[in-house]
Amino acid sequence: MWTLAEIAHHIGGVVQGDEQYQVKGIATLQGAQSEQLSFLSNKKYKKYLADSSAGAVIVSSDMATFVAKHAIIVDDPYVAYAKAASLLNPIASSATGIHSSAYIAADANIDPTASIGPQAVISAGVTIANNVVIGPGCVVLDNVSIGESTRLTANITLCEGVKLGKRVVIHPGVVIGADGFGIANDHGAWIKVPQIGSVVIGDDVEVGANSTIDRGAIEDTIIANGVKLDNQIQIAHNVIIGENTVIAGCVGIAGSTEVGRNCVIGGGVGIAGHLSIADGVLLTGMTMVTKSIRSSGSYSSGLPVEPTSQWHKNVVRYRQLNKLVDRVKQLEIANKDN
Repeated sequence: MWTLAEIAHHIGGVVQGDEQYQVKGIATLQGAQSEQLSFLSNKKYKKYLADSSAGAVIVSSDMATFVAKHAIIVDDPYVAYAKAASLLNPIASSATGIHSSAYIAADANIDPTASIGPQAVISAGVTIANNVVIGPGCVVLDNVSIGESTRLTANITLCEGVKLGKRVVIHPGVVIGADGFGIANDHGAWIKVPQIGSVVIGDDVEVGANSTIDRGAIEDTIIANGVKLDNQIQIAHNVIIGENTVIAGCVGIAGSTEVGRNCVIGGGVGIAGHLSIADGVLLTGMTMVTKSIRSSGSYSSGLPVEPTSQWHKNVVRYRQLNKLVDRVKQLEIANKDN
């Protein structure tokens, strides 16, 4: 149990009501009970405040008067909620040591505070720093380096020479450092281009489940500090992702593209290869990027959903655009002649 005073101190808020009131969990406004903390970050949910049974609610100052019980007043309720949820739901600690079913190469350098789970494979020349957790079924191949307090959850593959920074979190099924899609056409036959670079991942990075980050063809693929990747993302060889960029699920980034710092890339976005994306770019969901973006700002492409009958009509009109352009040009010429 945590008092509201303790939580407020942790999230940088001010208690409205009883500072010693205790809660033990987080819940939605609709589902919370008296021993739980809730939050209001989107004002469309204000209607649930009056009837909520939550013991306390995290709110902004302009919403505090609508809270029936206790409140913690903050500048940004969603950020504060994230911090409170982490406080109330800490990651379970893992027992230090090496499970008896794990394979460890003789020359692997493993800090004694690390935890190596069942069926893990730690290959030659691997370096594992203090407080690292390697979950069950993970495969760490030759000469990989893993920084302190990094966590590999389960069934993750780190290929040769990959370098992970501090406090990295890798979710199940991720593959980092597999060969990039390097092929050359030799008179109609495709031949493989050796991928001799690796992958370097900075501090405080998170990689979502079943994502893949390919090794560089010559130089390294680089994921900078603070980057957050959602599930099922494909990052090709020699891509560079700048600091604190966030990327939603099912994004594909082709080879040798550089994405700037503090970018936000929506779900399903496709980015072609050998492009440059400026710092501070927002790409809305399903956007297709085929040329470099030189200035910060919001960018979109594609069409929103509409009834099929209307879509069929629009497709017919799209196909008529060239004819329409030609007619407009002819009219313009005729007007000039007159």
